[in-house]
Amino acid sequence: MVDHETIVRTKFLALSPVMDERLTRLWAGAEADALGEGGIAIVERATGLSRTTIRAGRDELRAGVSSAEVVVVRRPGGGRPRIEETTPDLVTVLETLVDPVTRGDPESPLRWTSKSTRTLAAELTAQGYAVSPQKVGQLLNASGYSLQATQKALEGTEHPDRDAQFEYINDRVDAFHGCGAPVISVDTKKKELVGAFAQGGREWQPSGDPVSVRVHDFLDDALGKVIPYGVYDLAKNTGWVSVGVDHDTPAFAVESIARWWRYMGRKTYPDARELLITADAGGSNSARARLWKVELQRFADRTGLTISVSHCPPGTSKWNKIEHRLFCHITENWRGRPLTDHETIVQLIGSVRTTTGLTVKAKLDTREYPLGIKVPDVEMNNLLLTRAVFHGDWNYTLHPRRELTQ
Repeated sequence: MVDHETIVRTKFLALSPVMDERLTRLWAGAEADALGEGGIAIVERATGLSRTTIRAGRDELRAGVSSAEVVVVRRPGGGRPRIEETTPDLVTVLETLVDPVTRGDPESPLRWTSKSTRTLAAELTAQGYAVSPQKVGQLLNASGYSLQATQKALEGTEHPDRDAQFEYINDRVDAFHGCGAPVISVDTKKKELVGAFAQGGREWQPSGDPVSVRVHDFLDDALGKVIPYGVYDLAKNTGWVSVGVDHDTPAFAVESIARWWRYMGRKTYPDARELLITADAGGSNSARARLWKVELQRFADRTGLTISVSHCPPGTSKWNKIEHRLFCHITENWRGRPLTDHETIVQLIGSVRTTTGLTVKAKLDTREYPLGIKVPDVEMNNLLLTRAVFHGDWNYTLHPRRELTQ
């Protein structure tokens, strides 16, 4: 995206030393005219010139400029001095209001207030500085400030073994793929309200005829919400999503994996004796969840599969393969579409296709998964679980119990 404001500012800084008042006015008017709608505002922010000056230059150009005209240029130093020149401490006071903590004024009156240019101008005026909101914007821009949204970049404290765990996972994945064994990435997608609720993004519709949705996003007691739990096959580039309607529990997570195995995995890997699961360290498939391990043991007992699990280190959920190989495409597929009922949701997920060959199957899971199930120590002691030498809390294997698979 072209940053017109930066381009105009660069030009102005290069040309302003050699332009007189009239030439500056005409140049600013020409730039605003060339930018079209919103051009005056862009030039104002980039140069600090007033809108009146820019508009006058534009109108003068539109009326036609002749080199033969007698031009009266204000002598150097003429005109009213700028407010920042007559009150040198104005910029310092303004920066203290904008960023009170780093500027050493934690008791600033605007510390907990939305700092719009209008609010800042009102506070400065109350302190004896007669300044307009437009001037506040110019001063902030000249001081290196700009309007910015927050950026999601922090994922918590980085674990010292973070890189080593990812190397371990990569080695395990390569080993399983090398012998033709399945490797899946699992996780729960964001819960979604069911009903005529707004969805992010846009979709082509007849002009003036958008899809009507509810004004407020309040839970519909009759329709409730859905919990999509996904399973992504790394080697085959296929996905499975169980659309739950109750709670996101370890029992629901393992049942979703079991359904993937029943409907897809067993047919794709008929000779498989082992399965590797990569998952986040938290949520319903948490590395510390006792019920997660108990349910996996039961799954191993039923299928005869030896199930290995490797968890991503804490704070690295966005690194899980399923996030950017499956879930992002589901979100893209239902952008701008209200998820009016369960059937719509299942169909939208199941119709996901990509140019890289991704295919997805989805099925509704109406079973109940109660919360608060406690796992006694005796049941944990009966698990046929072996932990890896490296971070056995993140890497472990559950073997099928012989007496249940004969």
